[in-house]
Amino acid sequence: MNTAPNIDVGIMCRDKVEFSFDGKFQLKGSQEICNGNYSVQIENGKIKLADSDISQEELYFSPLDFMTSEFELKDVTIGVNFHWEQNENQKFQGVLKLIVEDGKITVINVLPLENYLISVISSEMSATNSLDLLKAHAIISRSWLIAQIEKQDKLSGTTESYESTFETETEFIKWYDREDHVNFHVCADDHCQRYQGTTRAQNPNVIKAVNETAGVILSYNGVVCDARFSKCCGGIAELFENCWEPVNHPYLTAVIDNPKAAKGYNTNLIVEENSVEWIQNNPEAFCNTDDEEVLKQVLNEYDWVAKDFYRWMVEYSQKELSELILKRSGRDFGDIIDMIPVERGTSGRLTKLKIVGSKKTLIFGKELEIRRWLSESHLYSSAFTIEKQDVVEGIPQNFILHGAGWGHGVGLCQIGAAVMGHKGYKYDEILQHYFKNITLEKRY
Repeated sequence: MNTAPNIDVGIMCRDKVEFSFDGKFQLKGSQEICNGNYSVQIENGKIKLADSDISQEELYFSPLDFMTSEFELKDVTIGVNFHWEQNENQKFQGVLKLIVEDGKITVINVLPLENYLISVISSEMSATNSLDLLKAHAIISRSWLIAQIEKQDKLSGTTESYESTFETETEFIKWYDREDHVNFHVCADDHCQRYQGTTRAQNPNVIKAVNETAGVILSYNGVVCDARFSKCCGGIAELFENCWEPVNHPYLTAVIDNPKAAKGYNTNLIVEENSVEWIQNNPEAFCNTDDEEVLKQVLNEYDWVAKDFYRWMVEYSQKELSELILKRSGRDFGDIIDMIPVERGTSGRLTKLKIVGSKKTLIFGKELEIRRWLSESHLYSSAFTIEKQDVVEGIPQNFILHGAGWGHGVGLCQIGAAVMGHKGYKYDEILQHYFKNITLEKRY
């Protein structure tokens, strides 16, 4: 790979899409030059451009001048199914591509990878962060994306089906990764990486960080790393295979997010009693911070609703919990008699949890599925302990979840890395802390 590739980013999927062009865009296959306001909707299985005779299965609008032209999409949903979900208008550089997918219009932005990265870093966290953290984030985001492109190419070249759900009478195991996307490389939301176009992409420090690391990736034994990151590991990082497909990546390990292990704790959190001790207390870690100067560098405005991220608590009544699990899982457990940890990962995150109900008992996982079933959006993480209260005739009337961390906890911990940057660590030191035995390699 000698030049930065173009990538396809799925932005949203709707019955009707409204957008506008600031600058001149040409519709592929025609001489028509577009500027101003437009809308499209599905008619007879095709995309119909309002107030025109144009009706096609795909519309492809290219800017005549990439640097000076933008398009704006109306009411893009960000934070889908998370506690900060909201709609906003967003502007983008590059190509606007519209396709029909499952009876709706899927909106795709095609643009060079480096331009995408400038937005991702600004979208994932505040762009006011230290330059070294921004450089580290540019490198891991670039690595992750190239790894996904290579993986997609590999999957498209095989006839083998990719399975991410396994179900028996006693277990339901599911994980979520970017293989859900077949018509574009990545989506624009937290399922992949937050990408919000030029809406948050103008910070000069971000542009500097991307430009000064252009083409640089993490590699392990010559292979680009599937570099992951989450908001807060909770003190110890998780393994890849405990969150996604059962594949071990040696560079993604149980990193203790501290210069040395916190005293008084056994950090083998696979063991239940060690996890309980760890989660219900407050061990030292880079990501254990309430320093607002640091947090404002990492958390966007809509993230400030979740300031208690290192250790948190959620409480449900019996009625709330049983109704929530029915709604989110589609399974009627009846009254929830117990929730029993079955398997934990290296960070204390539950990878399997048993729900014992008056009507049904089932073991389920992995970590994101657990977070989905036990929240209207998503629990901050699956690293939690379960406290039962007011047991009446064997039925607890209340459940309290005591939790740790925010996100899957694999790879770089954004808040921990922000603290490292604030303390003066350089970007390569940050990367080598979270990713073991890696090489920084310039690919293009």
